[in-house]
Amino acid sequence: MRRLNICQLWLNADVANYKRTGRAIQCFVITLVGYNATMSEFDLIARYFTRPERVHPSVLLGVGDDCALLKPVQLQQAISMDMLVEGRHFLPGTDPVALGHKCLAVNLSDLAAMGAKPVGFTLALALPAIDEDWLQGFSTGLFALADRHGCALIGGDTTKGPRTICITVFGELDAAGALLRSGARTGDDIWVSGTLGDARLALAYRLGEREHDATALAQCAPRMDRPTPRNELGMALVGLAHAAIDISDGLGGDLGHILTRSGVGATVDIDALPAGPALANQPVALRREYCVAGGDDYELCFTAPQAHRQAVLDAAHNTQTTVTRVGHIDALPGLRLTDHSGVNLRLTYPSFDHFTTP
Repeated sequence: MRRLNICQLWLNADVANYKRTGRAIQCFVITLVGYNATMSEFDLIARYFTRPERVHPSVLLGVGDDCALLKPVQLQQAISMDMLVEGRHFLPGTDPVALGHKCLAVNLSDLAAMGAKPVGFTLALALPAIDEDWLQGFSTGLFALADRHGCALIGGDTTKGPRTICITVFGELDAAGALLRSGARTGDDIWVSGTLGDARLALAYRLGEREHDATALAQCAPRMDRPTPRNELGMALVGLAHAAIDISDGLGGDLGHILTRSGVGATVDIDALPAGPALANQPVALRREYCVAGGDDYELCFTAPQAHRQAVLDAAHNTQTTVTRVGHIDALPGLRLTDHSGVNLRLTYPSFDHFTTP
C-alpha cells in the first residue's frame, strides 16, 4: 500500500488553497530528511532491481507485477527467509557491495543445507533514505552472486525506515529428497566444509575486542563480509549424507539442532576443527572458542555413514570444496568436545541467540 508523507499532504493542500484564493505562489523550499525528490520508490526499483529477463525456467514472471509466477514442477520445493538488520546483523557503514553479496549468501546457504538448487528470491528493503551510491553498490553485489547461482530476483517491496533487508529464497530438490536435521544416525561421521572462525575473528577486531592487527583483519575480513554458500556441495551430498545444517550461529549450537532433532549425541575432536588461516595463528583457547561458537561461517555441517567416506571426499573434490571429518554421532545424548587424544575437555560455549546474546 502506498503511504504519503504527511509533509507531502500538507504541501498539496496548501498549494490548492493558494490557487483557490488567487494568491501568488512564489517558491516553496521543503527539506525532508532522507527524501530524494528526484527518485520515487518505483524509480528506485526500475533503476536498481529490474533486469532483462534472464530467469530460471521455473520462473514464468518476475519483477513488475503484483505477484511473481512460478511454474509448477514435479520436484520438491525448498523455501527459506532471512532478515538482516543494521546494527544487529551488520555494522553501520558496511560496504554495500559486500552487503548485497552477504544478504543473498546467507539465504543460499539455507538451500545448500537442504541440498536444494536455487531458483529465485524476493527482496524486501527498508531504507532510511535513497542513497544512489549505496543502491548501486548493493545491487551490484547482490546480482553478481545471484547470477553465479542462476537465482533470479522475482519480486519484493521497498519502504522507508531503519535499514533492513529481508530475502525469501526458493529452491528445487530432486526425487532423492532433502537433507534434514532429523536424519543423523548412530555411527555417522560428522563433517564440516571449508574453515571456521575467521568471520568471528574479523568481528572481534572491528568491535575492538582484540588489539588491532591490520594484516590479520585483511586476511579474515572476507569470511565475514563475503561468505561462500556451499550450494554445489549441498546438492552433491543428496543421497550421501544423512543430515545437514548450515553453520550460522556457531558449530556447537547448530550441530546441537541436528542432535536434538535426530535424538542422538556426538563426540567432536575440537582440535580437528578446520580453523581459518587467520584464526589458526591465534592462541589455542581463542581458536577453539571461535571454531565452536564463532558463528557467521555459513559452512555446512553434515553427517554421513562411514561407508560413504570416499564418496563424500569425491563430492567435495568435484565441487572444489574442502571437507574435514571432525567427529562421530553416538547414542549418548549431548555434545562432547575432546582433544586429539580423545580426552573429554568438558568445555561449553554458548551459541548466538538473537534475544539472549548482547
